[in-house]
Amino acid sequence: MNFIIAFLVVMVFMFIGEWVSSLSHAFIPSVFVSAVLFVIGFWTILPKDVVTQASYGSEFISICVSMLLVHLGTLMSLKELLEQWKAVCIALLGVCGTMLLCLLVGTWIFNWRTVIAAVPPLTGGLVSALLMTNGLKAQGVTTLVALPVSMFVIHSVVGYPLTSLMLRQEGDRLVKEFKSKGSKLSEEEATSSVNSQAFRSQNVFNLKPEYETSAFTLARVAAVALLSMWCASLIKNVINPNVVCLVFGVVAHQFGFLEDNALNRAGVFNWLMYGLLAYVFAQLSVTTPSIMGNIIVQIIVLIFLGLLGMFLASRVLAKPFGMSWQMAYACSLTSLFGFPADYILTSEVAHTVARDKDQEQYLLHHMMPKMLVGGFATVSVASVIIASVFLKLI
Repeated sequence: MNFIIAFLVVMVFMFIGEWVSSLSHAFIPSVFVSAVLFVIGFWTILPKDVVTQASYGSEFISICVSMLLVHLGTLMSLKELLEQWKAVCIALLGVCGTMLLCLLVGTWIFNWRTVIAAVPPLTGGLVSALLMTNGLKAQGVTTLVALPVSMFVIHSVVGYPLTSLMLRQEGDRLVKEFKSKGSKLSEEEATSSVNSQAFRSQNVFNLKPEYETSAFTLARVAAVALLSMWCASLIKNVINPNVVCLVFGVVAHQFGFLEDNALNRAGVFNWLMYGLLAYVFAQLSVTTPSIMGNIIVQIIVLIFLGLLGMFLASRVLAKPFGMSWQMAYACSLTSLFGFPADYILTSEVAHTVARDKDQEQYLLHHMMPKMLVGGFATVSVASVIIASVFLKLI
């Protein structure tokens, strides 16, 4: 009975966060609300192992992380990345701006380990937060375990509204541009399929629908994850296994072994994501009011430095790459959250700013591909690499 109670508590905290986010049109992030509920619970009556009791233990997370990283590869198209190379460059250089300013100025204000533990979640969201948390625990650096999670939670409070603001300004500019062209869509703009939540690839199996079951999809994702881990072990983990999982996911998707958005098609993506989020929030059980009071200043300062570095890089590079600085900054900001938040925010802004369907289609055509590939390049690829490298620097 205790297990189902624990599971109920975890899910209640999750859906309350989602409801608040929906009511505020994503200006109050769901992860922030859920994290606050967990912190209050841990500081009062909630057992420290409530997430483990809810079935989200370390074994589940080990499976979850490798399969989700393979899944991220199925959201990517090398063709689309090449076509949107400017957005990829802007997003990655924005991340470089964040790291540069945090390492140069942040290490002058705070100690080296604090900055190294906090920067990856600032440039890669949930996956980086989890990798850094597990890495810090494995190295016995327990005093900093709460820092990556807290950074991930708090930067979203700033990141979502700021990205929305940049997209709204870009949307207003594009509406004026559209009107100046006579309010007519080109053939490419009219037929562009930006409403799909993943890029398309051909499935090599071509089986009848009754054989394309969830278990078949999960078996293939697990097989790719297992192959990735085995190959990583052959090279003595010189390349982090998580990076190998991501690369093998991209390759499997490109050759049609895995379909687009694999885990969503199998109907388990949300289940795994809730488990991953719950496990990340469980790390907040080590915090106390005094610990949180000590790290909140560090987090706020590093978020400011990170966003400033991202802004400076975007502002300088926007014109050479043929973008407005607002669009360039929005592309860089995708590193804070990635897919699907970048898709949701762009869709919502386009729908809100546009006054008719043609304007909305025009905005989506010019903003959505840049936001999607920016998020994929940073959160799906760069964040895993950055977290793997930074763990070796602690």
